[in-house]
Amino acid sequence: MMKYNNSVFWVTGASSGIGKALVYELLNRGARVIASSNREDELGDVRKRYPDKKQLLSTSVFDLADMSNIDGIVSEQVKKHGRIDVLLNIGGVSQRSEIVETPLWLDRQIMEINYFGTIALTKAVLPYMIKQGSGHILATSSISGRFGFPLRSAYSASKQALHGFFETLHIENRGHNVKASVIIPGRVRTNISYSALTSSGKKHGKMDAGLAKGISPEKAARIILRGLERNKREILVGGNELLMLYIRKFFPSIFFNLAGRIKPQ
Repeated sequence: MMKYNNSVFWVTGASSGIGKALVYELLNRGARVIASSNREDELGDVRKRYPDKKQLLSTSVFDLADMSNIDGIVSEQVKKHGRIDVLLNIGGVSQRSEIVETPLWLDRQIMEINYFGTIALTKAVLPYMIKQGSGHILATSSISGRFGFPLRSAYSASKQALHGFFETLHIENRGHNVKASVIIPGRVRTNISYSALTSSGKKHGKMDAGLAKGISPEKAARIILRGLERNKREILVGGNELLMLYIRKFFPSIFFNLAGRIKPQ
């Protein structure tokens, strides 16, 4: 059974959406939380919400696109807290552009944030978990991390890469009692589509109709923690759209027929 009291959870992407909801849920359960984002002002809002839990919450500001000092950042947090029990890699960026119009530099930028940023933090934290003899590291994929989806080529590729890395991480470190899981969200009502990158590198700036009908970040956070408690290797988060995962696996011809009918947003 997962113990929250006195356990140290590190959450990236903590200034909004699922990440922020996880920080709030963890604080309510008595956990010690390190909240990270590249938006220092919004992390300040997170601190203000729980003035009575100052001793449980600390923040660490860094950008997943620039992890050059991540070893120092992790060392600082370990010295401060003594250990890291769970790392929740939630931060990332989405995309809204067709392959033919997406410049290669944008593919690299999305991969740098979603894949390399995630594994850089993971690689920096892992030796401490091995040394302490326990730990759990989670990465955030997407249902489009399991199949292709219109306007998401680089995003889908970056998320699919995480599956291979984190499955290997789990297999290699079973003897060290360090676990790895992948979170697979479907539609969650966050601002991810607002900040998604277009072919010019600018923000999409609007809510996708499908996401607007998704589950709340708060519900997503509870599902994720329930999956963590059960040591699930893959944690599915969402509603009926998750059926597409099973259709893709067992009825691929039907999947491609359905996917071809999707109107890009």
